Amino acid sequence: MSLEINLELTDADLAHFRHLMDAAIAKSEQLSNEEIISRAKALVEKMESAPLPEFVQSRLMSLSALINAVQDEEWQMPEDEKKEIMTSLAYFSEPEDIVPDHVPVIGYLDDAIMIELVLQNLSLDLKAYREFCGFRATEEARRGEAANVNRENWLAGTRAQIRSSMRRNRSGAKRPSFFSRIM
Repeated sequence: MSLEINLELTDADLAHFRHLMDAAIAKSEQLSNEEIISRAKALVEKMESAPLPEFVQSRLMSLSALINAVQDEEWQMPEDEKKEIMTSLAYFSEPEDIVPDHVPVIGYLDDAIMIELVLQNLSLDLKAYREFCGFRATEEARRGEAANVNRENWLAGTRAQIRSSMRRNRSGAKRPSFFSRIM
């Protein structure tokens, strides 16, 4: 038997999460990108070893994908996009939570909410990166040994095409972002 619980965050609730993100960003300005990534990865590893509800697990996979996107040298993320993701990861580099992580079932609820808010803001970036990874895996399997010959050329073409599509989609989005006041 399972139980479904829906949460509705009010403007005041979102303001509280914005405040938490602002505070995390301010603290993280003293950290390097490597430290932010390392701390975000540590949270992911800690969460992976915990018995998590499905709603947290599904969001955790997306947080891992954002971390991978920033570190993937073949994706060659532009600095403005990288900065936006690093700013978002700043929250996850902070060890203090609203709900302590050791509390069974709900300990990672605040992390899951913040991941969801981050993903709403970065959904196009994440979609583009996943599309790139899918193309890369498919193309490498199709080409086999010959893949190394012009690999950088087909990766560059794919990156350019996917980023162009992402930017068109982003410019067409009219919904204000959770982070509109932060970034």
